[in-house]
Amino acid sequence: MALLDILVYPDPRLRDIAQKVDAVTAIEQELVSSMAETMYAAPGIGLAAIQVGVDKRIIVIDISEYRDDLLVLINPEITEQDGVQVSEEGCLSVPDIYAEVARAEKITVRHLDQSGEPAVLSAGGLLAVCIQHEIDHLDGKVFVDYLSRMKQSRIRKKLLKAGQQKSAA
Repeated sequence: MALLDILVYPDPRLRDIAQKVDAVTAIEQELVSSMAETMYAAPGIGLAAIQVGVDKRIIVIDISEYRDDLLVLINPEITEQDGVQVSEEGCLSVPDIYAEVARAEKITVRHLDQSGEPAVLSAGGLLAVCIQHEIDHLDGKVFVDYLSRMKQSRIRKKLLKAGQQKSAA
């Protein structure tokens, strides 16, 4: 396991479309372990492989209170959705920025688990939000895409400036 570098918006690699995983091998298992370690260290509640520069359809999530209930979704696909909920979202790739986003309240997701076995998960509330947020990453979307162009521009400028200050230090 190793800590991975998280890409920061507006890095163009965040717009890449993740590729389907054909087989869950030791390489994917190691990636999942490193992604989980990175997510916990950040700290965050979800991370998509694309956020660490790997174009595979892999997500790790842990919304548990004690950070001890890792959920791994490989090739996740939403098959059903219902209702609408609006909640404040943040993102490890968009540090210190939060905004309200409307998403489905309940979803059903078909995916492979960490062992590569087919599985189906029904989720609501925070877990549903988190899964939708991370699937967006796999599809080249960032939560700021739901905001106005003016807000997107301000966020881009703020994060570019912060990145320049970091590299100058």
